[in-house]
Amino acid sequence: MKLEAKSLQQRSTDGNQMTSQFTDELHIALVRAFNSQAFSKKEVIQKLWSGYGEIGRYSLDSSEQSLIVKVVDPSELTNHPRGWNTQTSHQRKLSSYINERHFYQYYAHLTDKWCRVPQCLASGSHADKSWLIMEDLDRSGYGYRCDHAPLNVVRLGLRWLAHFHARFIQQPLDKVWPIGTYWHLQTRPDEWHKMPSGLLKTGANTIDQKLNQAHFQTLVHGDAKLANFCFSPAHDKLAAVDFQYVGRGIGIKDIMCFLGSCFHQDDLYSYVDMLVDEYFVYLKQAVQLYQPDVDYEALESEWRELHVFAWADFERFLLGWMPSHHKLNGYSKKQTDAALSLL
Repeated sequence: MKLEAKSLQQRSTDGNQMTSQFTDELHIALVRAFNSQAFSKKEVIQKLWSGYGEIGRYSLDSSEQSLIVKVVDPSELTNHPRGWNTQTSHQRKLSSYINERHFYQYYAHLTDKWCRVPQCLASGSHADKSWLIMEDLDRSGYGYRCDHAPLNVVRLGLRWLAHFHARFIQQPLDKVWPIGTYWHLQTRPDEWHKMPSGLLKTGANTIDQKLNQAHFQTLVHGDAKLANFCFSPAHDKLAAVDFQYVGRGIGIKDIMCFLGSCFHQDDLYSYVDMLVDEYFVYLKQAVQLYQPDVDYEALESEWRELHVFAWADFERFLLGWMPSHHKLNGYSKKQTDAALSLL
């Protein structure tokens, strides 16, 4: 018993030393970013999902200059809001934060004003703890957020996604997840087991393969919901945040996710076909800008055919994760049924 007590004490000492080193390195990085010691944390913008850390705003004491700091600290874990406290879920989360750092390190600098992302000034990690120091988009003119987007705002999101997808079509993407999105089948075995038996469950692998084996692959945001877009007050510009689930995939996955976050069932029926057409108009223009050698007609044809499979893939996840979710509606079921009829 004495030996065990000593072992636990040693582990506590090692953990405290690691925390101290982590905090010191973050402080040094902030001093460099501000070029000053006179700064402080002004507010916690939000806690990370399941208590994995926080996003805070730090400002100079003598001016309005501010930066955003995203700190991942699993030692502060709480219960998962949906009850998914599994090792698979934990490892997926840790991997996603590494993935986000890699995006900023290797790919973010390739974006431009048409697919704006925050500048990452520094990053660091120790074991499972990590941090990102980023531009404060509110200070850069992207301070508007919306829960219910009018069509002009939705179109801005489609334009952003079209340019982001076009920029990375058929490019080497080996530094981030080989399959983007937070719901893809390989990382959701627990949810698959929980979902009810039926054609969607038995066809999940086939749907997954259709999406992942498509010829035209790009970089997908992976969580392109409305809440992850920051708009200018005039609603004429936007930037995107939260790149934990970025990775290789087909652009129509992001479009499905984005439109599903913007509209409820009736509006999905009213607007999706029109807005998907508009996305492809933006995509064609963006491909001509970034990748003029890509066979655009073949690209559009392939992604249009896979649109219903993107909806079915997401429905598979929701049925296992939270079968009462509002995004499980008549429109999503119609798309899923269409996909299943094609298997």
